[in-house]
Amino acid sequence: MAIGEIKLIPGCTVLHKEKQYVIVDIAGLDAVIAKNMVSGKAERIAVNQLEPDIPSGQNIVRQDLLTVKDDDWLEAHKRFLSIRPLLILSDGPRTKEMVKRVADDNSINTATVYRWIRAYEKTGLVSSLLRSSRKDAGNSRLKPEVEKIIREVIEEEYLTEEQPTPADVWDVLKARCLELKLPTPHPNTLRNRISLISEEKKLMKRKGKKAAKEKFTPHKGSFPGADYPLAVIQIDHTPIDMIIVDDINRKPIDRPTLTLAIDVFSKVVAGYYISLDPPGALSTGLCLTHAILPKDQWLAKLDISTPWPVWGKMRVIHTDNAKEFIGTMLSKACSEHNIELEQRPKGEPQYGGHIERSFRTFMKKVHTVPGTTRSNVKDKGDYDAEGNACMTLSAFEHWFAIFIVEYYHQKPHKGNNDVPPIVVYERGILGDSNTPGVGLPSRITDETKFKLDFLPYEMRTVQEYGIVIDEIYYFHPALQAWMHAIDPEDIKRKRKFICRYDPRDLSTIHFLDPDTKEYVAVPYRDITKPPISIWELRAAKKRLAEEGYTDINEELIFGAVRKMKDIVASEVTKTKKARKHEARSKGWKKSKEHIPPVKQEPSQSPEEVEDDIFSMPIKPFDDLQEAS
Repeated sequence: MAIGEIKLIPGCTVLHKEKQYVIVDIAGLDAVIAKNMVSGKAERIAVNQLEPDIPSGQNIVRQDLLTVKDDDWLEAHKRFLSIRPLLILSDGPRTKEMVKRVADDNSINTATVYRWIRAYEKTGLVSSLLRSSRKDAGNSRLKPEVEKIIREVIEEEYLTEEQPTPADVWDVLKARCLELKLPTPHPNTLRNRISLISEEKKLMKRKGKKAAKEKFTPHKGSFPGADYPLAVIQIDHTPIDMIIVDDINRKPIDRPTLTLAIDVFSKVVAGYYISLDPPGALSTGLCLTHAILPKDQWLAKLDISTPWPVWGKMRVIHTDNAKEFIGTMLSKACSEHNIELEQRPKGEPQYGGHIERSFRTFMKKVHTVPGTTRSNVKDKGDYDAEGNACMTLSAFEHWFAIFIVEYYHQKPHKGNNDVPPIVVYERGILGDSNTPGVGLPSRITDETKFKLDFLPYEMRTVQEYGIVIDEIYYFHPALQAWMHAIDPEDIKRKRKFICRYDPRDLSTIHFLDPDTKEYVAVPYRDITKPPISIWELRAAKKRLAEEGYTDINEELIFGAVRKMKDIVASEVTKTKKARKHEARSKGWKKSKEHIPPVKQEPSQSPEEVEDDIFSMPIKPFDDLQEAS
């Protein structure tokens, strides 16, 4: 599989120490009982010691989301929605009649439905349902005029109290296109556009506000669908009510920001991210990956022995309406992994109650730590938060992790009828004498590929000197095969390739090889250059522009970054601004999983400079590009 994933379900085969086992039972949140396929001996094996059992020659390479055209993605998602009821059946086995209903609804044969099911169950990814090839490959997308008509027809014809069928609406669409002498889109195109409309909006427009409210508005204090672990996760940001200090001089810096993901069913913390950066797309993605990926190695680095056995993809992520939660790249990444994104309805505070109560609980504990700002000026009184501040960012992260796993998870919770969150979570997963559990979620093992889905990207050509992003040069021998490549859809243009990057460390980009569909870690061409963040790069370019430089190059940029770091070093004992910058830099280096630079051969001097993408105003996260 492209995304390494282990299904922890009795009957599934796995690998342990290169030997094949079959899972026969679940031994707990962190272990299974598995039988050796050769000796027949059953053993208790820790989940983090298991590997996926992929037959030789069947390694599945996933097409990157950014290379998928919108119409293809809509079709794949429609196929997934069709077979989803057949994938997880709580009330009995899948029957031929059920499969036939799906086939009839989609005007296909049952063999196709079974093929879709097999494709999805191999990977757990919506992209596995993409068409193998497009019949209209090479043709242009729908004209803007046609897209406009589709939107109008859906709004004026489909979303009405008369409740016409998609077939009826397509007749109207066809007539309008013929009248205007425009190409008529395929009926599936219209169905795909309709499938993207939320069920709540459809119900409200076709059956009225009352019907929609009755179905989608929860009773006060309840949350719809959150009836098992990882069914619904709430995520949000908040400033932490505490001043942290720098690592060297122990002087005050600022309040860090917490991005938190809470499991609504059990109230356990699924994951979090703490930094001095403003909240945005990156912190949201890092919080989600922390929530979904295993935490064993992370806990070991913090020397915390108490387990945090919460991992796996959630069914729904519930957020407010901030723009970082509704970006198209985040939406497509979540859709790929069968995770639904839902925004909190305005004027319905109960939807955000769980995350808000969690924030209040955590901040109440933070108020006992030296350097707290309290929740408001009145509570703070004459307390000198900066004068009493003593925790560094790394120390606070350690403190917060211990607080979560050893205190909060273990303490009786009023929202759980005074049962600790971790106990409720365990019951939901493993079951008890009264209720069966839902079982362990699948465990992702290929963390790097999973994280890449949530990182920003740029499109770049490959020249004889490698790749250029804002005067910074990157090179790896693997790029040579794509040097001066021509766009296969437009021979007058050079081909552009997907390059993902982590804004905290620009020393490495990830180049998507179109042939292998795998990412290649491409370092600086000059590997003696130090890692820098996107914000340091922008600040350096701004400084050079203010000094009158019009021809900015790589040497000037790194020279400016070096000078600015020297200034920060000299001012770090004097100003909070300098200390904050220094602490942010350390945070970037600590939290980024660096990829060792690859040795490269000397290359020629650059003859072409790509568009400047990092010269916008220095507003972290607001301008990270996402797929459209």
